[in-house]
Amino acid sequence: MDVRLLLENTLPGMGYELVDFELTPGGGFRVFMDKPGGITVEDCVAVSNHLTRLFMVENVDYDRLEVSSPGLDRPLKKEADYVRFSGSLAKIRTRLPIDNQKRFMGRIVGFADGVVSLEVDGRTVAIPLSNIDKARLEPEF
Repeated sequence: MDVRLLLENTLPGMGYELVDFELTPGGGFRVFMDKPGGITVEDCVAVSNHLTRLFMVENVDYDRLEVSSPGLDRPLKKEADYVRFSGSLAKIRTRLPIDNQKRFMGRIVGFADGVVSLEVDGRTVAIPLSNIDKARLEPEF
């Protein structure tokens, strides 16, 4: 059973976006979800209860299930994330260097043709999505 596909097909029908999921040591699942306006404890309870029943029906073997919001420093994984959070501050680490640099922190200017535009220290850096190793929002207070 492809758990990612199962989650991607289930959560949107409940009004949530799958941000990420990970397997934890010992056979657990950690699911990170989001929705406009943010996630509440009640949202986590509702999704946890639903996934518990769904995993039982689909014979998904696990020991513990954790359902959570992605937090203020949410990961950026998909093209839609860069579009949605345009104007936000982000930290991006690339697989291969761009101008002899692999770590960038700046404001997301836009996303087009598979390339993230990030404003860093007054200049715009074009980072291909395929070159991004890890990206997260940087909380601003």
